[in-house]
Amino acid sequence: MNNFLLHIQYDGTNYAGWQIQKNAVTVQQKIIDAIEVIIKERVNLIGSGRTDTGVHALGQTANFRTSKEIDLNKFHYSLNSLLPDDISITKIEKVDESFHARYDAKSRSYIYIFTHIKSPFYDRYAYLYPPIMKIDIDTLNEISKVFLGEHDFTSFSRVNNEIKNKICIVYEIRWRRLKDITLFYISANRFLHGMVRTIIGTLLYAAEKNMNENYLIDVLSKKDRKIARESVPAKGLFLYKVRY
Repeated sequence: MNNFLLHIQYDGTNYAGWQIQKNAVTVQQKIIDAIEVIIKERVNLIGSGRTDTGVHALGQTANFRTSKEIDLNKFHYSLNSLLPDDISITKIEKVDESFHARYDAKSRSYIYIFTHIKSPFYDRYAYLYPPIMKIDIDTLNEISKVFLGEHDFTSFSRVNNEIKNKICIVYEIRWRRLKDITLFYISANRFLHGMVRTIIGTLLYAAEKNMNENYLIDVLSKKDRKIARESVPAKGLFLYKVRY
């Protein structure tokens, strides 16, 4: 059985996230449909993880298996020709038959983009954070360290009784200011539904209200989504990279 790994970029604006859903247009569905046209076979496309409605990807990965032989160059060209302009396959490679895009991933990383000026070129991909509210990067970097390591992130994820394990390990978390843009970066072994955007919203609230690390420690310990703050909008969030 042949196993192929796709490296994918997409603008999530017009999609209800990555994963196939009933009565909704998703990125996974679009790619599966395009593959079926080319190889005349319905495949099981396994993504490295879900992205929510409106979230983008610079480095999503997914694999599928087929008994058919594929000319990678021709397949790559044909697949991109069939996909809409807001989805792109940047690379295709043949991998070991046992490879699994989700379970073999060692870490995932996300970036979030803020803009501090109104611009038509940023609007789809960045959150316009009011210029009068100055972001203190040093403060944000200091209090963000609370999330490093292994924690139960129940307070920062949407309520989902089907997922029992809410423990994640955060490897890196940092903020950086670049003139009219601020970047947030986070890397972890896994992420829960809505986790990144809720962490960001809660960190901004803490910084704005001059709260220290103890506030964030308390939110973590309560294990209650109602305790954390409002999530930031989806449009500024990108799945940046999946490491294997």
